Amino acid sequence: MSKSEAVELPVLDAGAAVPCCPPIAAGELSQADAEKMAAMFKALSDPVRLRLFSKVASYAGGEACVCDISDVGVSQPTVSHHLKKLREAGLLTSERRGTWVYYQVAPSVVAAMSAMLDLRT
Repeated sequence: MSKSEAVELPVLDAGAAVPCCPPIAAGELSQADAEKMAAMFKALSDPVRLRLFSKVASYAGGEACVCDISDVGVSQPTVSHHLKKLREAGLLTSERRGTWVYYQVAPSVVAAMSAMLDLRT
């Protein structure tokens, strides 16, 4: 498949997002929930990772080739390292197509992070 071919991606059901943790205002987080959420927020606490995450999230079509988002002021191996950390935290998913890797935001995880920070009880 060439880099210029369009690929139809499945659309996720917005109602399929299942929060991993109760909203922060609903009560104290368990140790396990706190560790799970801390890993996700920690992954986003690095400015380069946050920029990469933003580039993927805002890219047309909902996915971005690593070749299109690597201009964040660091070397290509460093970009790969940061993308790996975002994948390990569950914030991005990836798919290899030939020699390129395409990244997508994991919408259910982002929805869970948002729901956890919701102060309305």
